[in-house]
Amino acid sequence: MKIRSATADDWPRIGELAEMLVRTHYAFDDARFMHPDLLRGHVYTARVRDEVGQGQSMVQVADDDGRVVGYVFAGIEAGSWKELRHRAGYIHDVVVEDAHRHQGIARALMTSAIEWIAAQDVAPVLLWTAPQNIDAQRLFVSLGFRPTMIEMTLDAVKPARSR
Repeated sequence: MKIRSATADDWPRIGELAEMLVRTHYAFDDARFMHPDLLRGHVYTARVRDEVGQGQSMVQVADDDGRVVGYVFAGIEAGSWKELRHRAGYIHDVVVEDAHRHQGIARALMTSAIEWIAAQDVAPVLLWTAPQNIDAQRLFVSLGFRPTMIEMTLDAVKPARSR
């Protein structure tokens, strides 16, 4: 298994894995997450490639004898007064094909992203995780991440009655 930067030839496969990611999250909570038809692989990869092209993001892939079996997408995010935080590294997505899970691939991808962010002289490193994604949370904690925020969602807002 080799972790390396994504190449032009990798993007179709990254798109397939991204579609798996979107489907998984939609299955976790279809009221919170985008429907898979709204974020197809080619749309996702076009947006990610645009971010990488701006120079503040990266994509690394896990290459198993010429086949991409996972990837990580990370970037540098400007400080946000709304989020009460400074400039930070952000790991947006880490995905590993089902057949290759529990082999240390996600850990290797995460480590590559953390090292890339550190090389940009940025700290801290942030990420979001779905509450149902227990395996990912275990990995993140084992890498030193700790919970800091809880996202809460109100699915339907009822208008106030006129008096």
